[in-house]
Amino acid sequence: MQTITLNNGLTMPQLGFGVWQVPDAEARTVVGEALAAGYRSIDTAAIYGNEKGVGLALRDSGLPRDELFVTTKLWNTDHAGDGALRAFDASLERLGLDYIDLYLIHWPVPSRDRYVDAWRALEKIHAEGRARAVGVSNFGAKHLERLFAETGLVPAVDQVELHPYFPQNGLRALNAEHGITTEAWSPLGQGRGLLEDQTLVAIGAKHGKTAAQVVLRWHLQLGNVVIPKSVTPERIRQNFDVFDFTLDADDLAAIAALDHGGRIGPDPDTFDWMG
Repeated sequence: MQTITLNNGLTMPQLGFGVWQVPDAEARTVVGEALAAGYRSIDTAAIYGNEKGVGLALRDSGLPRDELFVTTKLWNTDHAGDGALRAFDASLERLGLDYIDLYLIHWPVPSRDRYVDAWRALEKIHAEGRARAVGVSNFGAKHLERLFAETGLVPAVDQVELHPYFPQNGLRALNAEHGITTEAWSPLGQGRGLLEDQTLVAIGAKHGKTAAQVVLRWHLQLGNVVIPKSVTPERIRQNFDVFDFTLDADDLAAIAALDHGGRIGPDPDTFDWMG
């Protein structure tokens, strides 16, 4: 397993397992499959409604806590006042853990204008050692610049939509400038045609790999943390089998040419769902 060292010195697996849209009743089994395949980093969130199932899978695995890296996220309704502190405690209880490895603000929700308050709460949680690292998700340049100007702690991670059709080159550069690790959600494009792209299929054939494996390898070589999600045991194992080949310069140039600047998910500047 390749790792990334975050800006506070904490080491994080570069390839993790995401559980967005995995029902709580299934999360125990699915995360168990992932851990058996070799994953040691699991990414969940309060809004996913599956922290209990994830926690049970972690317990079932018998793996030492210090071999696991667990990420969860603060939902949009809990930015204000002591809401972030209470939400963190609730996530910790549902997961059945004593600490979280990485705690993220899920969305900035700029229309509510409370994400700076939320970040100050995360600074407190980090200072107390209850989260080994804290960061953000779906933060763009202007959201980050405000944190830099108004608070004292640079996020360790910015988790954003990122895939070959939307590589976020400018944001990745800004993050790198400030020592922030970029983490990719929807790294395989949510099944919206990316994995049928003939450029990726051809590169896969060249290396004896699937298009999905090519995309995950591309993320790793760019230096992104990447968290593919699957509920299929064979696909879970395939997604982990990306450490035995390397994309060459021609491959990387061909993938770079796929950028068309289009999002699949919501725009963080306008997304304000509070459900």
